[in-house]
Amino acid sequence: MATAVENLGKLERRITISFPLTDVRTEVEKRLKVQAKSAKAPGFRPGKVPLKMVAAQYGYQIETEVLNDKVGRAFNDAANENQLRVAGFPRIEPKNDAPEGQLSFDATFEVYPEVEIGDLTAVEIETVKADVTDAEIDKTIEILRKQRVHFHTKGEAGEHGDGGEAIAANGDRVTVDFVGSIDGVEFAGGKADDFVFVLGEGRMLPEFEAATAGLKVGEAKTFDLAFPEDYHGKDVAGKTAQFTITLKQLEWAHLPEIDAEFAKSLGVADGDLAKMREDIKVNLEREVRGRVKARNKEAVMEALTKAATLDIPNALIEQDTQRLAEMTRQDMAQRGMNVKDVPFPPELFKDKAEQRVRLGLILNALVAQNNLQAEPEQVKAQIEDFAQSYEDPREVLKYYYSDRRRIAEVEALVLEENVVNFVLGLSKNSSKQVAFDELMGSNAQA
Repeated sequence: MATAVENLGKLERRITISFPLTDVRTEVEKRLKVQAKSAKAPGFRPGKVPLKMVAAQYGYQIETEVLNDKVGRAFNDAANENQLRVAGFPRIEPKNDAPEGQLSFDATFEVYPEVEIGDLTAVEIETVKADVTDAEIDKTIEILRKQRVHFHTKGEAGEHGDGGEAIAANGDRVTVDFVGSIDGVEFAGGKADDFVFVLGEGRMLPEFEAATAGLKVGEAKTFDLAFPEDYHGKDVAGKTAQFTITLKQLEWAHLPEIDAEFAKSLGVADGDLAKMREDIKVNLEREVRGRVKARNKEAVMEALTKAATLDIPNALIEQDTQRLAEMTRQDMAQRGMNVKDVPFPPELFKDKAEQRVRLGLILNALVAQNNLQAEPEQVKAQIEDFAQSYEDPREVLKYYYSDRRRIAEVEALVLEENVVNFVLGLSKNSSKQVAFDELMGSNAQA
């Protein structure tokens, strides 16, 4: 039996659940008899242990299970009867003032909120667009060339030339010995032999690179280097050291020619340069579409969040806070970090959890109100689009369709796209052209 629902606040509710103590005792005895059929104890054959001994060993556990079952069933029945959408899990507390022969519990819980979405036709959203031109294709080809660079001894004649005068310059790969000291005393990490880096990549501090530039093999140079105040090595941060550097090997970078062999290295079987450029363009356009879509989705979600009014159940925020903390712990563990005993304070994740829950409630309401669920043909089209960027699309299709959870992930993406298209179809939109480099340098993920 359950009492009427008490309204304790905007979302908090309470139901009192009661049932006869005899019902519990009857069910406990029933389960004890079942347990006795397989119970074991020293001096007794299996199934022949006296019921009192079985009760002593298993009684508390079985009584707890019976109470949990009865309270859970009664709560679910009451929630269904009152058409309550329970958010999270109820907090169950026993009542001390129950009538004789009765057991009573208070179930305190939250319900899902009503989500009010404002007039979307009055919402203003700025979307972005970007183009892939020959300039972007040329830049990509240069990046691909640099990824395939190989080095030759500078100043020595070879198949590709000698690289010019054997003096260290930007783009050269150098091998050096160096030793550093502060006030005449060497410091930890300030010495290395056969240390390799490429001049001009910014891997070393500017003073270090400037001192290396212009050296010939066998030459040495002594110079002062001021470590920044925020340098990662705390023992030397903010201090000035004196370094002596010796150039041991000097190599120049040879970039592959843009020819048929280069095209073949990119997977163009016949080495056709026009086809290579077209393949690069297709890949860049796919990446641009994904990033444009992500940026526009972010703009829509932000607009939706501002347009909606709702209260957020604390139970859902707490659940998502725990989920985010666990995801972070697993991610750090996969990166090789020992975080087993490291505490993860909930406040680190609470704001993000609240944003995620808020947006999730808004999306669910919008989808339900406007029938924006992902259709099977949409899911199939999305998976096929994913597959096009892989060498064997059939394997990609097999990968997704072999696991219902992977399909669910795609359904979620399609659902979000449906929401974006729906909102953009109603709202006041303006479009802004963004530079390719700006778009690709953004944090938006497809």
